[in-house]
Amino acid sequence: MNIFSRFVRAALLLAALGAATPAVARDSSPAMDWSVDHWRFQTSLYTRHFDREPDHDNTQQLIDFMVFNPDGWHAGLAFFENSFDQPSQYLYVGKAWELGRSGSFYWRLTGGLLHGYKDEYQDKIPFNGLGVAPILVPALGFRHWRFFAEYHQAGLAAGMITVGFNFSHGSSRKDD
Repeated sequence: MNIFSRFVRAALLLAALGAATPAVARDSSPAMDWSVDHWRFQTSLYTRHFDREPDHDNTQQLIDFMVFNPDGWHAGLAFFENSFDQPSQYLYVGKAWELGRSGSFYWRLTGGLLHGYKDEYQDKIPFNGLGVAPILVPALGFRHWRFFAEYHQAGLAAGMITVGFNFSHGSSRKDD
């Protein structure tokens, strides 16, 4: 599947998620705000594997879409080429927290399912016995207006720098 097809599929999936959000908000407890605050798109700029294994590829070609609620909870879907040039997907939920009072720095944690490590590389990811592995990905970020940059820690194997932008869904957030 080419990168454009992945982009279209991710956009359609997240649009459907956002369209379903108001219905969920009416039916859920008032303690959790399930409305869509903003959407995000990000891509990878730089990846570095800490172990310089000859099979490692540092060009992930990440395309990642997220939808955020006002409390920092979010869901997303990422498409990328894994460390061994295999098409991979990461479906996740997460939470973002502000760092300090500036409103520019934050950290976030996502957890979800990773698919794509196959054949001789299947065992490179723990718990990948069925071809899908649970993972956690912490990130540190900086945002200014609609733009942001993040550093993601991929286990003990690699670090990745991403950039992206927010686009609002009727939001009045100061950074949108």
